[in-house]
Amino acid sequence: MLIFLLLPCALKAQSDQIYYVHTEDTTHTDDKEEYKYYIDLRRQPIAARAVWLGAIVPGLGQIYNGSYWKLPIVYGGFMGCGYAISLNQTRYESYKQAYRDLYNDAQAGLVNDDPSKSYNAILPEGYTIDRMGGVSNYTTTLNNWQSTYRRYRDYSIVATILVYALSLVDAYVDASLFDFDISPDLTLNVEPQLYYDLQQQRSAELKLAIKF
Repeated sequence: MLIFLLLPCALKAQSDQIYYVHTEDTTHTDDKEEYKYYIDLRRQPIAARAVWLGAIVPGLGQIYNGSYWKLPIVYGGFMGCGYAISLNQTRYESYKQAYRDLYNDAQAGLVNDDPSKSYNAILPEGYTIDRMGGVSNYTTTLNNWQSTYRRYRDYSIVATILVYALSLVDAYVDASLFDFDISPDLTLNVEPQLYYDLQQQRSAELKLAIKF
């Protein structure tokens, strides 16, 4: 509920002023076509606010900046990492339980082919403990697999943190570059001009200017 109360404040207008900027396209020699664009300060985001909103709720910074198309990327990343964490955690628990049960039964001399035993249920189809190299080798295999899936789970957690951090960086950069000039007036001018050196000697030169 608190998030929905804060959202209107995050999207509140900063100013009621609208600045209109006129530019001329000098790429046309016959008739110059005038372009007009404007910066609406009522929607100009604050970078720090975008970061704080994204920190509270992942993706909220992108919503605040108006970059709605980035939401599938952000939430897709979180969903993928969440699935990886869940899958690796489940397999880690299975191999850990099988390793403990086999170790305890081996110490008590109770190892058997009962399919209800966790270490038998996790065997590949058509395999037995003897085919896996005996109790000792199978115990080592189960221990290695539980360590592997624990490591994969930890990697998945780190990946989730990275996705979270990247979403905040993206919100900050997007808000900071909101008013970056992307007008169509990006022109290349080539024109002659006169040049005077230190001895007031006049010479001609060709001037190349890129306007952006």
